[in-house]
Amino acid sequence: MPTIDEPGPADSGPGRTDDPFEGLVLDEEFVRAATNKEASGRSRMLAERWKRNPPPENEPWRPTTEVRRTDRPAGPKRSRRVRDALLLVLVVGGVLAALGLTGAGRSSHAPKSSALPAVGAETAPPSSAPPSVDPDLPTPEHPWAGSPAEAWPNGADGIGGPDGMPATGVFSAKQVAANVDAVKAYLVAANLNPQVLSGGSAQPVLDLMDEQDAKDLSAALAHPSAENDPTTWLSRFDPARAVPVTDQVKVQGRISVEGDGKQGMLVHTDVTYVYALRPGPDAGKADPGTGGSAQPAAWAEADHSRVVDREIVRRVQDFRFYDPKHYRVTPGRPVLDRSSSDFGNNRCEMGSGYLEPVFDFMGDASTDPAPSGPTTDPYDRTEPLRSDGECGTLSRT
Repeated sequence: MPTIDEPGPADSGPGRTDDPFEGLVLDEEFVRAATNKEASGRSRMLAERWKRNPPPENEPWRPTTEVRRTDRPAGPKRSRRVRDALLLVLVVGGVLAALGLTGAGRSSHAPKSSALPAVGAETAPPSSAPPSVDPDLPTPEHPWAGSPAEAWPNGADGIGGPDGMPATGVFSAKQVAANVDAVKAYLVAANLNPQVLSGGSAQPVLDLMDEQDAKDLSAALAHPSAENDPTTWLSRFDPARAVPVTDQVKVQGRISVEGDGKQGMLVHTDVTYVYALRPGPDAGKADPGTGGSAQPAAWAEADHSRVVDREIVRRVQDFRFYDPKHYRVTPGRPVLDRSSSDFGNNRCEMGSGYLEPVFDFMGDASTDPAPSGPTTDPYDRTEPLRSDGECGTLSRT
């Protein structure tokens, strides 16, 4: 999907006389003439802000985020990808210890129900998809039954990192390690923190962001929409519609780093999070404003207390660390440069501000359009995320 190419760090600098922004007016005629149209509400907001207040020289550029969802053939299980302009500046400051980084999501130990051997976090790109397992139905006691994620680590233990932390770019080995820790702290807060996942306060995430971006995320949380959806930043569920059945989150992914020349360094992350959920009291109800009132009688009368389903979220994110000697940044704070997400087993139409899994008992009652994308395996991490934005189908959940 087309996106606006926003000014990069190399586009301006001290002593330049040929300022590319000088005299630029982003009026209606200019926007109509643009060959690349804006991809999100965030991009439009930045354009409006820069019309009044152009970005200062050497300010880091803004990133792009995309999300895709997919549906499973046996029922309305979906996933899609969304693009949005984002910037995250993170503060480590004791976050790893406060969030229990090394043991996040491990206090519940549901027994294993498959014969798959346990696997550790990735240290390199995988060469094959996880093996097939017996399609057991998940239960509250065995929420990972029938899923290859049952063999995955819990919480942050599933996020592998570089074997060593050599000096990279303009940063020393110690600074590189601190930068990786800062990125991991954000991944934990945004995707594993029980308070955030359960639809509570997102303050653990907001505390890791710079002032302006915290305001932007707060605005998205207060007034979510399809174009300004907080789930492009973090994972959260509306407790009225979906409730985690365990504080475990199955995780598989990795972090890698590379130098970025005089600009600093890049931290690449590719992580899949698997959430086990039960339906909340309003699961299946029509969305507010759609004209519906309640679940069908068959849904309301049935006992769904034993129903468990899973949502599989894969996020591929790049973080930049700029050289503070040449850019207006706070040392040690990463900038989320680009982010792609795939929401597996989720409604095709989003905008409520929450991830919205579709449970099996909902059948074909969803008002979403029929999935039109290809069938994919949400556990297969060998392929890059698609960028067509279509809602497809899942081969398994």
